[in-house]
Amino acid sequence: MNEEHAQAAADIAEVEAANTAFYEALERGDYDELSDRWLPGEDLTVSCVHPGWPVLTGRGDVLRSYALIMANTEYIQFFLTDVNVSMTGDTALVTCTENILSGGPAEEGNALGPLVGQLVVATNMFRRTADGWKLWSHHGSPVLTDSDEDDDEETPS
Repeated sequence: MNEEHAQAAADIAEVEAANTAFYEALERGDYDELSDRWLPGEDLTVSCVHPGWPVLTGRGDVLRSYALIMANTEYIQFFLTDVNVSMTGDTALVTCTENILSGGPAEEGNALGPLVGQLVVATNMFRRTADGWKLWSHHGSPVLTDSDEDDDEETPS
């Protein structure tokens, strides 16, 4: 493997690690770590789209959205599949499927609310900084499944 290919492979591995660290911080509810995963000093250019939400622009609004999600989610776990990394210069694009298992606040007498599964396709854009790869943009879109379609339709026998 020549030096250029070796460097590209190392960059891709670093981006994959940064992407994984972002989801792990969210799973742990570690707001400080999650904040550190986002590009610093980009108060106007970072953006985020959570499924069903409007576009959030600016580091402050994006981080507030994660604080809200963490405050209202007792349990969340991401199983990432179909992870693909594309790079150009100091910018990397990660696409993946988020297989999410989450639980809300506990119902009476239970330690945890009901668990819900959800599929989301995500695009995460990273920029290379002196402190490693940082998130510049996250966009998540729900994946519609058969059970999400209109239940009023009759199935032929």
